[in-house]
Amino acid sequence: MFWQIALPKPAAVEQPAELRMDSDAFAAFYERSARPLWAYLARVSGNPALADDLMQEAFLRFLAAQLSLDGEIAARRYLFRIATNLLRDHWRRPVSDSLESVPEPHAPAVLTDSHAADMLGPALAAVSPRDRQLLWLAYAEGYSHKEIAEITGLQSASIRLLLFRSRRRVAQLLLKQAKGASLCD
Repeated sequence: MFWQIALPKPAAVEQPAELRMDSDAFAAFYERSARPLWAYLARVSGNPALADDLMQEAFLRFLAAQLSLDGEIAARRYLFRIATNLLRDHWRRPVSDSLESVPEPHAPAVLTDSHAADMLGPALAAVSPRDRQLLWLAYAEGYSHKEIAEITGLQSASIRLLLFRSRRRVAQLLLKQAKGASLCD
């Protein structure tokens, strides 16, 4: 056919041995990355079952990408970027009348202090997913503004302002909770 063009197949790019991730290296990377990734997905989505599914999909896509990344830190950032994109894709899907659309109870807080978890959990649940995402990446994962921008796809210059606004929203919600609790006492 006239629309078919014979293109040469791209040559296989040979990665240096030190950048390849064999099964042992991947197993070690998985052990170090799975729990923080799941906690991020569970906190941002508010759904532990969804976090399980998205974490599996993120690792599958990470393995399928076969990229040569510059060390474990870059690989972890790339993994979080994949997970972030999967979350966005999930939120973009139309809501159906299936069992998946039935809301589940909120995930238990990852914090160890039960009082802080009791107060922070509802406050985080009340803010937008983007706010939860930014706060988690900055304070739970310890990523810099530049790294957060790479993971979320947002502009690096806007991360500082967005984090400030997110912190302010959570602080206002915590103040309202504290005032409500003191009125009940």
